[in-house]
Amino acid sequence: MSEELVSRFERDGEIAVCVIDSPPVNALGKAVRLALVDAVEQANADDSIKALVVRCDGRTYFAGADVREFGRPPEPPYLPDVVNTLEASAKPVITAIHGTALGGGLEVAMGCHFRIAAKAAKMGLPEVTLGLMPGAGGTQRLPRLVGVAKALDMIAHGAPIGAAEARELGLVDELVEGDLAEAALAFARRVVAEGLPIRRTSQLDDKLGDAGNSAIFDDFLARNAKKFRGLDAPAAIVDLMRRTLTLPFEEALKQEREGFLKLRDGPQSKALRHAFFAEREATKIPAIGKDTPRLKIEKVAIIGAGTMGSGIALAFLQSGLSVTLVEVAQEGLDRGVGTIEKTLSRNVSSGRMTEDTARKTRDSLTPTLDFSKVADADLIIEAVFELMEVKQDIFRKLDQYAKPDAILATNTSYLDVNEIAGATSRPEQVIGLHFFSPANIMKLLEIVRADKTSLTVLATALDLAKTIRKVPVVAGVCFGFIGNRLLNVRRVETEALLLAGASPYDLDRVVEGFGMPMGPCRIGDLAGLDLGWTRENSTGNTVKERLCEMDRRGMKVGAGFYDYVDGKPQESPVVLEMIDAFRKEKGVTPRSFSDEEILERMLYPMMNEGAKILEEGIALRASDIDVVWLFGYGWPRWTGGPMFHADAVGLDKVVAGLEKMGHEPAALLRKLASEGSSFVEYDRANAK
Repeated sequence: MSEELVSRFERDGEIAVCVIDSPPVNALGKAVRLALVDAVEQANADDSIKALVVRCDGRTYFAGADVREFGRPPEPPYLPDVVNTLEASAKPVITAIHGTALGGGLEVAMGCHFRIAAKAAKMGLPEVTLGLMPGAGGTQRLPRLVGVAKALDMIAHGAPIGAAEARELGLVDELVEGDLAEAALAFARRVVAEGLPIRRTSQLDDKLGDAGNSAIFDDFLARNAKKFRGLDAPAAIVDLMRRTLTLPFEEALKQEREGFLKLRDGPQSKALRHAFFAEREATKIPAIGKDTPRLKIEKVAIIGAGTMGSGIALAFLQSGLSVTLVEVAQEGLDRGVGTIEKTLSRNVSSGRMTEDTARKTRDSLTPTLDFSKVADADLIIEAVFELMEVKQDIFRKLDQYAKPDAILATNTSYLDVNEIAGATSRPEQVIGLHFFSPANIMKLLEIVRADKTSLTVLATALDLAKTIRKVPVVAGVCFGFIGNRLLNVRRVETEALLLAGASPYDLDRVVEGFGMPMGPCRIGDLAGLDLGWTRENSTGNTVKERLCEMDRRGMKVGAGFYDYVDGKPQESPVVLEMIDAFRKEKGVTPRSFSDEEILERMLYPMMNEGAKILEEGIALRASDIDVVWLFGYGWPRWTGGPMFHADAVGLDKVVAGLEKMGHEPAALLRKLASEGSSFVEYDRANAK
């Protein structure tokens, strides 16, 4: 792309204007960088030009780096040089910000001498979310404009701020309500008329008073120790700023660039960038395009007001849709409505929602015991007990009451969606929408495509996920789909390790040390060990069943794998004694396991199952499996997901490890390992 296609250089009297127009988000690709450097050179070469305005057309200011350049060798002019060129201009440079100024976009803005912004604009340095630090002066210029403490917060957390706060902090000089282009010209004329001195950010030092105080950096790390656990970039950012804010500016920039490049080439940034692209890739489904017809979804009916049903209802209500909540008994309906009301009240009291918004949300909910009230719903979601006969009965009733073009969805976690669809006369309208608990908070939505699900229904479901702010992944039909199928493999391995001699507390410690929020035994306690268990059908053949037989059914009864004292888990001698007796009964001589072996036994079988899921076509991409576990199960994002992590470990090592455990490696896994390939390369080769 040539620079002529992305920029215009205009004149308005003695003011020059560089307008960047590079849809969709004015990313700072090579052509844009060239245009900015050329604009500064043109303005400075013409004596009749007194100031330069830099602004963008389209929906946003520079929203960051050009993601198409990720992973490629960088091409000049490099962004740090562009920013330095803007700042070094002998004529004042005024920039006008609208939409979002993120990452390199904000670094460009800070290189300009004056900044004005639309009132709705947002600004930030989110590089840390990709395992990076700013690399074009962000760690040095931001603290000179907003102070050390606020800069630490913005850079190490990556969260953007609004224009009003930016004005208050000194990041921008003026807020604009009307025409931003005209306001920028007026501001530039004022700078010229009043002879305002050029303010180069690199030369400002009045807000660097805390730069030499080590305590501010120590305190920041201590306050955020839990949030930063396992992450390389935040600590590197804090360390760099601690060391460089008292150095000469040029030396500081050099060290920042070195820090940026070290993180960029490190394993965490590669994994986080993989996660970034995987999330976006997951929405791309062959045969679905912009021209695929969609159904209009305005009214939603939820059947079942339990934990999942009320959570799903909240997800739609908070996105502005009308919801009918259906139950068979008044007690259950009242409980579901009460759950929704408590959540709304908490949101109001915490400031996340206004009372007016909460009132409108309540008014959009219609609780009922009358099944026929689903008749005008565009989407009906069944969220009842995980029993096939119960779900099929509901779908048979939906044939009577649902309008012909309504989407009929099941929230099943494991059951065969084809069997459920077979209970209706319109299987093409049936789809699985597997929400994760709590459904109003968890980001993942597994969209299960049954054999006869129409493309229109699938496309509508993908769009709907965006409406309710979920991350969708399309899965085929099998037991547990993508996420729970891998989870079930880990459950089996957990039982095998417990029987062989591992302590439940070591399993949790190792898995949590890897970065998961909870280990398998703590998760079992939280979910309830008696899920799917009944005393009359208990065989006593697993540790989990033995715990249920002892009435240690999890956190809800104060005892499971752990004893719960004031809600806090403590290791239980009773459980260890029971497991030891269980081993003796089974004739097992326990052995010890190293942390490395525990982790391999926890992870490798999951990676193997992921390969089988790919072989069977249940997932379209290995990266889709990663997205499911990143957003649905708390897999540590900085390792990229189970399949990306398998690549990082080395597929040959995974195969050897599985064989040592007595597991048969999946054919695809064995093939990729023998070829020296990877799941990333598999996705690339099979991209559609």
